[in-house]
Amino acid sequence: MTVVEHVYREFELPPSAAGYARDSVTLGWEDRTHVHGRRSSAGGVEFGLALPRGTILRAGDCFVLDDARLVVVVVERPEPVFVVEPGSSPQFALFAYHIGNRHQPVMITDRSLICPDVPGVEQLLQQHKMPYTRATLPFTPVTTVAGHHH
Repeated sequence: MTVVEHVYREFELPPSAAGYARDSVTLGWEDRTHVHGRRSSAGGVEFGLALPRGTILRAGDCFVLDDARLVVVVVERPEPVFVVEPGSSPQFALFAYHIGNRHQPVMITDRSLICPDVPGVEQLLQQHKMPYTRATLPFTPVTTVAGHHH
């Protein structure tokens, strides 16, 4: 089994991969933060990941599987999320603080804070009177912090 140790963006692919076939692997947000283990492409090709700690895979990231003469492209799986749209900059900061203080992953866009629809998050949003809607879209957390303690 091929073990992938490097992630490329399309424009960074090595010249040797120019003629390789293309495939994809669709991953949810948690799988895109767990960068060690077995994966299977949409076409059924199995490979392993052994990427550097702290790597977060994003849409368009590519793995080169030389043995299979294949480039596998990461696709972000749409997932249930809460979309919080604060009405002002102070609200944006306050809501981000409350979400972070509960150690919940968050994605930040120009207009919203996005949290995965997991147990406890809706209660947090309601408790702090954060206006939210439910949606299904790809979720990529801002970052993961290893060894964070109070």
